[in-house]
Amino acid sequence: MKPQRVRQSSDHRPYFFLSYAHTPRYGADVPDPDMWVERLFRDLCGHVMAMTDLPAGAPAGFMDREIRSGEGWSERLAEVLATCRVFVPLLSPRYFASEMCGKEWYAFAQREIFHQARSNRPAEAIVPALWVPVPPEQLPGPAEGLQFNHRAFGDRYVTDGLYGLIKLRKFAEEYERAVYELAKRIVSVADTTAVGPGRPLDFRQVPSAFGTPDRADPLSTGPRPIQITVVAPTLHDLPPGRDPQYYGDMPQDWNPYYPDVHRPLAYVARDLVRSLYYRATIVSFDHDSTPLDSKRAPTRPELLIVDRWALEDDERREQLAAFDAEDRPWVSVVVPFNRDDHQSRGAEGVLGAKLAETLPTKLGQGRAAACGVPSMEAFGLLLPQVVEAAAQQYLRHARVYPPNPSPSEGQMWPRLQGAPTSSGSDRGARETE
Repeated sequence: MKPQRVRQSSDHRPYFFLSYAHTPRYGADVPDPDMWVERLFRDLCGHVMAMTDLPAGAPAGFMDREIRSGEGWSERLAEVLATCRVFVPLLSPRYFASEMCGKEWYAFAQREIFHQARSNRPAEAIVPALWVPVPPEQLPGPAEGLQFNHRAFGDRYVTDGLYGLIKLRKFAEEYERAVYELAKRIVSVADTTAVGPGRPLDFRQVPSAFGTPDRADPLSTGPRPIQITVVAPTLHDLPPGRDPQYYGDMPQDWNPYYPDVHRPLAYVARDLVRSLYYRATIVSFDHDSTPLDSKRAPTRPELLIVDRWALEDDERREQLAAFDAEDRPWVSVVVPFNRDDHQSRGAEGVLGAKLAETLPTKLGQGRAAACGVPSMEAFGLLLPQVVEAAAQQYLRHARVYPPNPSPSEGQMWPRLQGAPTSSGSDRGARETE
């Protein structure tokens, strides 16, 4: 236990970030409705200080007390989200309607994904709290997937939420119990998960984990499908002399950012797009059985991740050139490379020339593919942009047919022809939920 105490004493980062949706005032002379959130925050901070050895003046937590859009506010928000140990979303129907709350959630979730990629160990540092009970069917994908037992905080907490407990005096004891248990959970998760600090994100570019509210998405009744296609050699067909440390038995095992990252890039990409409310299918370009047919309506947007060393194989290069000749604007191409891979840097001229010769159409559609992505952090910043571009093109080109209303499900949007259902998946693909 002694090393743990030393680590705590030298680490003064906030234990938690309290993420909540601001409640608008319903009259000029009424009290600020968010005063109850501030009370909860103060109570949590008191418990956290008592449970840890944080010194005087060190922040136990952080909350946004006012709605501000002035100079420096978004930078401060990004800084705390990049350093806090635990993310505490205060769940309510209003929370999931807030784009800013979705941005905060995504910014922290990206840190979890990067932590797991580097350590190859799961990182679950999001501790949800019920402000107002939310029916399970109203939870968006990121919240629905959390494994959390709210009943450990008390039955009354589950039925009324913290707002109900804090507002009614007769539930004062239940409120104290719930807040105490929540604080214990925050400290425990912070110390056992130990998610390291990350790089602050630009909130002007951060997407919402709850999707884009103003986009009419026919697939918005559930996680949107996307295909991640990997173009890479394996240990069994590497170009002569190529360093094998970046490869595995399958193309999907390609890990360009090794040794800084210990997970294959395709699975990092899967986790990132999942936090954007997508359902990802990972396939190998070599084994994907989808026929090349420009007249065939797309079934999903696609992300094509290309290792330039794969172009050393003549047959694969011909297949990629044929793919490039097809009119498939719903496919976004990303070309990762490791700036610390001295072998790739030495072959930059040859590899770049073959890429430009093989994929001239795709390279002309976006600078990201042409310039390359030199690190996992850069990949994480780029991915939401290329995914959104592919999704927009997919919605533009997918063939639509009239809806088949289901009174039990209340589906109002038209379905896209070829869109996958929950009962099946594309041939030649591995579903990776």
